Amino acid sequence: MNFSGKYQLQSQENFEPFMKAMGECKTVVQMEGNNKLVTTLKNIKSVTELNGDTMTNTMTLGDIAYKRISKRI
Repeated sequence: MNFSGKYQLQSQENFEPFMKAMGECKTVVQMEGNNKLVTTLKNIKSVTELNGDTMTNTMTLGDIAYKRISKRI
């Protein structure tokens, strides 16, 4: 799948607590299949999935999960 394009944020959850807990991190990025981008940071996992015109990004740090959904415009 092609992740290129312009997206408009539709929703997000737990942004502020997630950013406070994040801090500085080293990044490793991998593709899993055709529609999933997995980024691993120090102790953070970010999964970005593309399903049609909807992109969902979920970031997990310990027991805090931050989720954001965007739609292609």
